[in-house]
Amino acid sequence: MLYTGGMTDPACPEPDFALDPRLSADTVHLGDLALSRVLLMDDARFPWLILVPRVAGASEITDLPEDEAATLWREIRMAAGVMQALAKPDKINVGALGNMVAQLHVHVIGRFRSDPAWPGPVWGFGTRTPYPLHARAQLAERAGALFAAA
Repeated sequence: MLYTGGMTDPACPEPDFALDPRLSADTVHLGDLALSRVLLMDDARFPWLILVPRVAGASEITDLPEDEAATLWREIRMAAGVMQALAKPDKINVGALGNMVAQLHVHVIGRFRSDPAWPGPVWGFGTRTPYPLHARAQLAERAGALFAAA
């Protein structure tokens, strides 16, 4: 279930959670799952979700207690299902690199054989192309509905 409108989940794992400014600069907040904040990367070249566990100080998946790591895995699977329904990509890339932003976050990226970076990685490829506002709003609404139904 996706909670929208910010930190509305009373079971939020960490009240001191703050999203890294580099993540908030390039994304749209879609809502919160039980553990993770769900973001849409504002780059029309690639359908791209980011899950950020709301755990202050976590930079690696192994920083999470076992039960939260299991929750993160379930949320990654949910996000991959949403990505499949949302964009019907040829491949879904899932990665938690953290080389540029140390805050633990997981990328769920829909890839197409026809996308401009295929078959290479999306990171560092060209210049981000923000969605037109109306398209971004429609995509966010659709993604939110898919998460709610998951």
